[in-house]
Amino acid sequence: MTGRFHGVGVGPGDPELITLKAARLIRAADVVAYHAGVGKRSNARRIAEDLVPASAVEEQLTYPVTTGTTDHPGGYAGALADFYEESAARLAAHLDAGRDVVLLSEGDPLFYGSYMYMHDRLSERYETEIVPGVPAFGAAAAAAAAPLVRQTDVLTVLPGTLPEPELARRLAGTDAAVIMKLGRTFPAVRRALEAAGRLEHAVYVERASMAGERRLPVAEVDPATVPYFSLILVTGDSRNGRRSRDRAVPAPVSGPEPAAAAAEDRAAELLVVGLGPGPDHWLTPEASAALAEVDHVVGYGPYVDRVPQRPGLTRHASGNTVEIDRARLALGLARDGERVAVVSGGDSGVFGMATAVFEAAEDPAYSDVPVRVLPGVSAVQAVAARAGAPVGGDFAVLSLSDRLKPWEVIERRLRAVAEADMVLAVYNPASRSRTEQVATAREVLLEHRKPDTVVVVGRNVGRDGESLTVTTLGELDPADIDMRCLLIVGASGTRVSRSGRVWTPRWVKP
Repeated sequence: MTGRFHGVGVGPGDPELITLKAARLIRAADVVAYHAGVGKRSNARRIAEDLVPASAVEEQLTYPVTTGTTDHPGGYAGALADFYEESAARLAAHLDAGRDVVLLSEGDPLFYGSYMYMHDRLSERYETEIVPGVPAFGAAAAAAAAPLVRQTDVLTVLPGTLPEPELARRLAGTDAAVIMKLGRTFPAVRRALEAAGRLEHAVYVERASMAGERRLPVAEVDPATVPYFSLILVTGDSRNGRRSRDRAVPAPVSGPEPAAAAAEDRAAELLVVGLGPGPDHWLTPEASAALAEVDHVVGYGPYVDRVPQRPGLTRHASGNTVEIDRARLALGLARDGERVAVVSGGDSGVFGMATAVFEAAEDPAYSDVPVRVLPGVSAVQAVAARAGAPVGGDFAVLSLSDRLKPWEVIERRLRAVAEADMVLAVYNPASRSRTEQVATAREVLLEHRKPDTVVVVGRNVGRDGESLTVTTLGELDPADIDMRCLLIVGASGTRVSRSGRVWTPRWVKP
């Protein structure tokens, strides 16, 4: 009969924070295992010092490396992978012999814990139980007497090892945050907090619940003194009412509000900015300069996320089907004198936010707000450039989304383009709820186009997972098309060169 495997959280450092259940299992263990750094004593073992029975076999699992430098042929990741396999084999030998194994974990076993790597390798083979522990951030919040979140606040846990711009963006977009894994990352974390406008209210806690516990404002911390056993708390209260979250998308305005008249002479220009299809180098210098000057960025969440965070910038992210409400929010801010940019992926005037802004601006409440549209690289341009020059002649652009227009209109326009023998760029060919339209569109096009008509399928062009497929209308499989795709359906003259490049002649034979 095999033994039982226990992942036991021993809390953040104070032995009195070990749960009763954890203490009972440790005292009864046949084998007590714990991780440790090279030449270091295991902190988890120190916390459980008085509970480990003298009869227990102890297994210290010593990391071969704790930084990115190693001569292992597989590098840092390879060295750790081998270490985890060897460690799992050592524990498995005890379990196969019928001995119960308790693996100690600082804090909670499933919260940045080394236990998880053993769990992945052993839990399917042996009866396993996990005992939660007090996580370090819980002890740190108690030590700092800092309530983290209230009511509907959102708490985000972030590793300090994230790239600095990404860390700043996430800090700006959440109500409260816990930043783990400091040490050498502290200078970059501090800069990210400052860029996000959260530095003033960020609290540093070192060795929470341990001897030598220390807490002070992050702005006063000497980076040279920051150990690994430290973290930063950013509370929900620090957002002064949670700026962007409390600036919820407003209800429709039926007419000028009393405050509008007083603000007429303070209205600022509203910018509508195309961010391009993805990579930063496709963002135009004009757009980049504009985004560096505004105080507010409004848009669909993934597009707002692409704008670098900096001091003084407030982000207003919302869902994908509230374009008019989003535009009203931006117009209202600009009417009040705030410098605002509404952002869109690709070009804001091609199935983007520009039209929604002008539609909302028809309301007299925003009549004095000037609007300027800054162009961006469109998705069709990006896909066409990757393919070669498929839109070198006349072409049409059509969206298959029937959210804002009936399918009958889409089908009529598809036939018109097909009959005119024009290259067709298809946006929004499919989504989770729209799976049949692309198949129907293919059938409609085949009524007027030959099956060997060239088709380009661009997926995630300019982003991670980019792919480009050149096929034909007859061989196009609708099941392969999703919301990340853009299609370019060639005209009768579109051709593929010997090198695989797709191009459409500028001339058309009579």
